[in-house]
Amino acid sequence: MSKQMKLTMLIVLALVLIALFMFTQLRGDPAYVLRSRGEKVIAMVLVGWAGAMSTVIFQTMTNNRILTPSIIGFDSVYMLIQTAVVFLFGSMTLIMMNDTMHFLLSAGSMIGFSLLLYSFLFRREGQNLYFILLVGMILGAFFQSLTSFMQYLIDPNEFSIIQDRMFASVNNMKTELLWPTGAVIVAATWYIYSHLHELDVLSLGKDHAINLGIHYEKVVRRLLMVVAVLVAVSTALVGPIMFFGLIVANVAYTFFQTYEHRYLLTGAALFGVVALVGGQWMVERVFTFSTTLSVIVNMIGGMYFLYLLLKERKAW
Repeated sequence: MSKQMKLTMLIVLALVLIALFMFTQLRGDPAYVLRSRGEKVIAMVLVGWAGAMSTVIFQTMTNNRILTPSIIGFDSVYMLIQTAVVFLFGSMTLIMMNDTMHFLLSAGSMIGFSLLLYSFLFRREGQNLYFILLVGMILGAFFQSLTSFMQYLIDPNEFSIIQDRMFASVNNMKTELLWPTGAVIVAATWYIYSHLHELDVLSLGKDHAINLGIHYEKVVRRLLMVVAVLVAVSTALVGPIMFFGLIVANVAYTFFQTYEHRYLLTGAALFGVVALVGGQWMVERVFTFSTTLSVIVNMIGGMYFLYLLLKERKAW
């Protein structure tokens, strides 16, 4: 089966699931229900697209199919900001905060963290990318410890407010943030697709990329910033989904069996849309909101991560 045919199948599957989510079990005012569901679908498409593409790009740069952008500490920064606001100013500040302000605070803190990390570590010529990952992991663990410390000190009732922010949920998504988020993701997507040839060369490894004329550090620095922006805006919109990118990226690798990023990126993004829309349909129609989408994704993703580790161990 050709790669174009596989992409067509994924597009059809995504459209079928979107139609199933939109038009099954319509109760109440159809116009209100369809508008509400349509906003959820837009959010899931944006998050699925951003999460999948950022993971594929990150794994291409690191030449490792197990690593994800969260290893640098984006999720830890997000939770640190939510906890710090409650710890310093009380839970009512987080609840009453303007949605746009909260979005800018969450996304801005993650992007600012990545800017500081990259600008500091890329000062020296020839800096190893894995050194950046190591520093990111250490800082992420530090932020996680600091977050846990503040959570132990705050009132249990206020902790319940933070708990709502720990898991991704399209039901708590603010609709007025869809368009600015969409604009950022579309701009990032345009940039990525205009540099597909660089990604194809980077997949060969650092030495081969340099020999083929790629300005490695400059390209990696730019792509890391694009990854940071994609992860920041998608996380700020619905919350963190830890293993989501890992699943859809590796399924795309297996399904397409190619190095060409025009297929890998588009295929992973479509798998992301299918996973989120299909998963949310199960949460609402099958489990009747007794669980959340992020719980399902993290459970499946955790098992898949262990499978990948065992598979890599056998390869060694």
